[in-house]
Amino acid sequence: MSFTPFELEEWQSRYEHTVAHNLADSGCHPVALGELIGDDPAALDRLLAADLHYPPVGGTDALRALIAGWHGADAGNVLVTVGAAEANAITVAGLVGPGDHVVVMEPGYRQVRGCALNAGAQVDPFPLDPDRQWRPDLDALDRAVRPGTKLVAVTNPNNPVGTILTPSEMDAVVAAADRVGAWILADEVYRGTERLTDEVTPSFWGRYDKVVCVGSLSKAFGLPGLRLGWLVAPPELTEAAWRRHEYATISAASLSMHLAEVALRPATIDRLLTRNRTLIREGYARLQEWIDGSDGLLSVVPPHATALGFVRYHLPRPSVEVAHAIREHGDVLVGAGAHFGVEHHLRITHGLQAGYLDAALDGISRALRKLRTG
Repeated sequence: MSFTPFELEEWQSRYEHTVAHNLADSGCHPVALGELIGDDPAALDRLLAADLHYPPVGGTDALRALIAGWHGADAGNVLVTVGAAEANAITVAGLVGPGDHVVVMEPGYRQVRGCALNAGAQVDPFPLDPDRQWRPDLDALDRAVRPGTKLVAVTNPNNPVGTILTPSEMDAVVAAADRVGAWILADEVYRGTERLTDEVTPSFWGRYDKVVCVGSLSKAFGLPGLRLGWLVAPPELTEAAWRRHEYATISAASLSMHLAEVALRPATIDRLLTRNRTLIREGYARLQEWIDGSDGLLSVVPPHATALGFVRYHLPRPSVEVAHAIREHGDVLVGAGAHFGVEHHLRITHGLQAGYLDAALDGISRALRKLRTG
């Protein structure tokens, strides 16, 4: 069986530490440890007293309860994993096998697609339509889902375009899956990154009995270095995923669990979401101003969430070639649209400190001018 590499992550692994400015990551400027625990001496004392032993394999009881509250679930539905990446991978491994059929939202973060292909499944996309502000093509979804479809995968809010599904669109996804008895895998790592509202995007949890919701601390909470994620699923599927988790990683790190408990307390959630939404909103304003000053070279559909702009460039060059030119001539790393299933776009992270972002956008401009005139 051939192996499908994860092109986006390979791209970042190769180049993210070779450039002056990295706009290929998909979150906000990360939270510092001191910023997370605050100035409470007792909190620092608790951190320093943390026992560096093996933690509970599926997550501490306190952490599982906090995660359950974020999705409106019960602690028994939660398995703590090493990032959302493990949660997605073990979910696909447990549900999908050779000859199965999987439907994925595109453009999208293509981990689930690659995992399904590597499991021997057939994968078909259903598109978000750029001519309708990246809204989902629900007719295409209905055509793609067929008897025998095992899994329908969505990312809500979407990476890379920032679409938030409406309640009626979520209902349509559920109806399509329910029609054939398929599972839904809802990657919800960007809940809490809303740009135009302070209302957190609704979870798919509770809308359907065959749903797995995946989350992490990396995006909305600004804590990617903790590598702490989770899945929320019916108890029997949580148990099955737990058995795969024991093979894959055994557990997340004990310090990551300790700090996750700090991050997911209601008062800390409010503080972190406010911090990161401020970065997202101010960063997008700077990105939009830069696009507006590009003399028609660039355009974007404004995202409803995420720290990402999926920027269209109006040049007859493939996106990987353009991204390489930006890396080589601008000393900036961006995501190539091809790595998300759509050409002539670049994924540009903007939820960053103003000086860093402005310097990176200047570097991209230099590289694009060279492409345009060369």
